[in-house]
Amino acid sequence: MACISPHLLLGAYAEGVFPMSDQGEIQWFSPLFRGVIPIDESFHVPKGLRKSMKKKPFELRMNTAFLEVMKGCAERSETWIDEIILKSYLDLHELGYAHSFECWDEEGLQGGLYGVSMGKAFFGESMFSRKSEASKTALVGLVSWMRESDFELLDTQWMTDHLRQFGGYEMPRNEYLKALKHALREVEMIRGH
Repeated sequence: MACISPHLLLGAYAEGVFPMSDQGEIQWFSPLFRGVIPIDESFHVPKGLRKSMKKKPFELRMNTAFLEVMKGCAERSETWIDEIILKSYLDLHELGYAHSFECWDEEGLQGGLYGVSMGKAFFGESMFSRKSEASKTALVGLVSWMRESDFELLDTQWMTDHLRQFGGYEMPRNEYLKALKHALREVEMIRGH
């Protein structure tokens, strides 16, 4: 089965482009308005989630079940995550570029998210929940990790009402590309040598 090479995928992300599969055909997107979540103090944890997290219903883990998280994200009536996408991102994960943030309890994996990390940018791909607040808890974990690692940009591709509650907003493509270039400046310096 053909998959998208890591070189092509990373090159596309560096240009502000990402793939989705539509019935086995890979399509590439660069939205006019890009969904972004702030990782500074404007990141907002909804009150109900804050209350739920205090009870510590989940154990947050990173990169312990990458493929399972992708499969969890694909478990819906309509999905753009097919075998080609699964294999392509698994390859990126094995190279250290794709990561999963997972919420576990005594019954197993209950939710999480995955995405691609390059330079000081994280490109969120998809999230899922089997139990209430699991994917949201994973998102808070991702933002915490990004802050500790001095990241600058959390790209969510499209903006949804679900993500707006965290302070998410839409950025015009030209502004997004400037922010992306800044977040990838160290990668560019390495490539230039």
